[in-house]
Amino acid sequence: MAHAYTPGLKVTEGMTIEKERRLPLEGEVLVQAGATVDSEDVVAKADLPGNVQLLNVANLLSVPPEEVAEYMLKSVGETVSEDEIIATTKGLFGLFKSQALSPIEGTIEAISDVTGQVILREPPIPVEVKAYTNGTVTETVPNEGVTVETYGTYIQGIFGVGGETVGNLVVISQSSGDELTAEQILPEHRDNIVVGGSLVTTDAIQKAIQQGVKGIIAGGIDDADLRELLGYELGVAITGSEEIGITLVITEGFGEIAMAEQTFALLKTREGMKTSINGATQIRAGVVRPEILIPLVSEAAEVAEGQQDGSMEGILEIGSPVRIIREPYFGKLGRITELPVELQSLETEAQVRVLRVELSDGEQMTLPRANVEAIEGR
Repeated sequence: MAHAYTPGLKVTEGMTIEKERRLPLEGEVLVQAGATVDSEDVVAKADLPGNVQLLNVANLLSVPPEEVAEYMLKSVGETVSEDEIIATTKGLFGLFKSQALSPIEGTIEAISDVTGQVILREPPIPVEVKAYTNGTVTETVPNEGVTVETYGTYIQGIFGVGGETVGNLVVISQSSGDELTAEQILPEHRDNIVVGGSLVTTDAIQKAIQQGVKGIIAGGIDDADLRELLGYELGVAITGSEEIGITLVITEGFGEIAMAEQTFALLKTREGMKTSINGATQIRAGVVRPEILIPLVSEAAEVAEGQQDGSMEGILEIGSPVRIIREPYFGKLGRITELPVELQSLETEAQVRVLRVELSDGEQMTLPRANVEAIEGR
């Protein structure tokens, strides 16, 4: 049977998942290999150097730069408080003194006799890395981080915003085609991750933020609503660092697109379970997908050694489900009906391999193979 290969989104009921948890700089690893960890456990920590501020003491005291050290009341390495006097002149008969006050709480890092400036550094910023998911530490890298392994449900979305968060899963929409509205977001959804159907609107997102909801999973979002939510036009850079008070994972695409029935049904069976999500997305080189991870701790021990079925990721065959990832059909779902072997010419006169897809509404079209991605596990 003809087949091809393409990157695909995972939608898997159960699989072994490894997550690397790394510090941005050298620090301290707090757990050992073999340890069982909870998603909220801190597995490594470090201190980022505080921000630096410059204080032109020579100007404040009206003295030459090379004489600043003589008027300092604090030495290099000493701590200072905000608005504390760190340098002063003797004045005239003890009067008319000039003083330099520290603008921050921190430490004196250096005193320059060339510029007359004092370098102050704010207190270090603590950085903690959490396990992100319930599981077992399988590897530690001294001073850097750990690898956590778990067995669970794993679903990749097509787009997301916001970083890592953890909460219990609550399915709000009655079906995969239902819109998630603001009226459906209730106070009891605080600290949970809620699941909608076809579309989530700005009003629903804002209501969820007000109610303290940690995350939203939905089939689609309107690009205008996303722009309103972020306050700017989202480019091609990686997402995930937005501080909007919530994490979004969109499983299908932009617009009113129903969540794939298999994905919705799978999330429905996992309702009430602790769920980890991450909205980080990068579409271009070094693809990063938003993800939904639901540990199945009770089932992990039952996973047989020979569980792997030998299937290959990204394989395309007749009947394989795919998603179109290029305009004008971006986000549409379908199944492959034909995989021609010969190259075909595009309008640009480029020669490429193509495939024929039947969309869910019955429409058939021929597309370059690079314009689709496999949907695994559906």
